[in-house]
Amino acid sequence: MTIDSLYTAKRMTADRAVALIPQGAKIVAGLAVSFPPALAASLADRVSAGALRDATLYAMLAPAASAAAILAPDLGDRIRRVSLFHGGVERANDALIAGGTAPFTELLPVPFHQIPRALTEHIGVDTLITTVSPMDANGYFSLGTDTDYALAVARSGAQLIVEVNPAMPYVHGDCLVHVSDVTALVEHHAPLPQIPSLPRNATDEAIGAIIATMVEDGACLQMGIGAVPDAVCAALMSHRRLGIHTELLSPGLVSLIQAGVVDNSAKTLHPGKSVFTFAMGDQPLYDFLHNNPALEAHPVEHVNAPHIIAQNDRMLSVNATLQVDLSGACNSEYMNGRQYSGTGGQLDFVRGAYASKGGRSIIACHSTAAKGSVSRIVPWLDGPVTTPRTDTHIIVTEFGAADMKGKGLADRARALIAIAHPAFREDLTRAARERRLF
Repeated sequence: MTIDSLYTAKRMTADRAVALIPQGAKIVAGLAVSFPPALAASLADRVSAGALRDATLYAMLAPAASAAAILAPDLGDRIRRVSLFHGGVERANDALIAGGTAPFTELLPVPFHQIPRALTEHIGVDTLITTVSPMDANGYFSLGTDTDYALAVARSGAQLIVEVNPAMPYVHGDCLVHVSDVTALVEHHAPLPQIPSLPRNATDEAIGAIIATMVEDGACLQMGIGAVPDAVCAALMSHRRLGIHTELLSPGLVSLIQAGVVDNSAKTLHPGKSVFTFAMGDQPLYDFLHNNPALEAHPVEHVNAPHIIAQNDRMLSVNATLQVDLSGACNSEYMNGRQYSGTGGQLDFVRGAYASKGGRSIIACHSTAAKGSVSRIVPWLDGPVTTPRTDTHIIVTEFGAADMKGKGLADRARALIAIAHPAFREDLTRAARERRLF
């Protein structure tokens, strides 16, 4: 069969495509922007009608516009939902059903670079639903904004059901799937979810300015999600010859490429290319991604593997946290008694950046939360340890930076208290004595 005839043979409605999913299926949806809205709506209809039973849906950062129906609380007793990283939908649902009888969305605690292996080897997912770009002349679809775990699942022998959306950019790199490997395809033209950047305040700008002083010309960047990483990007406009090797490609990083600050000329791995595993942001970001040979998407088991990250000299990673205890351990995923986000790739880059030649791993946070009433530097964490104290390198607040490496517990506590908000330093000093840190 020709490529075009293969395409035609596999094209069908979303309802027909979803009907191919077997009872008891283990389904994984594309991450964030690639969560397929038409397939998700048909899947919700099939589950709601009782036509699909005992199925499990795995998802990560599912956007409300695409996933609200299939992740609705009232379907929780008819399809098991497992989150690989909570987003707004999961947080809102868990708050809504707290104290009720509907089941919460479960969380799978797993480092980002291990998710492909977890899905294909330990869980054995049998179906992938995801959004792809239109097919090229050689019969390949690009996974677009989200290569991450999707490529490994697509190559594992699982059913591959794709939603072809002309709005999805065609991205270069190790991120292509061939029409011959597709089980079914659905055409659906819809705008991609827009994830606006969070507004930055004076505290974000202060933290960004501190971190920018630690970035050398020729460094290779990884930036996490949030206002602080965006503030760092804004503070780097006078730098030169920077590179990008990041899990998330954000509008802040794109602005550095467009300004000529990033040219990837000093990279020791993938020189000349900005490398990422997923992207999300605004329409200008998606437009910049489309058919841009300076950008490459690679699977997350490559991009986020610490030993791969370490191959870039002067690697500098910036991630945010919710709490830091007096020994330097970080809780970046749990607050107010509930799961807030997930493990993600923070520890991947903490370890990979520090292992690189001349590398630095930075974890940033505001000194306070809840309008200044709560310190983010605490005697003990309220949730799980996302980054262990043995791995933390540099902690930054708006009051300065504290380097954890080479310091014993007493010196760590003193350094962290020095960058805590002044209103909490006395209490933290007292708590450190109670913990017998000094």
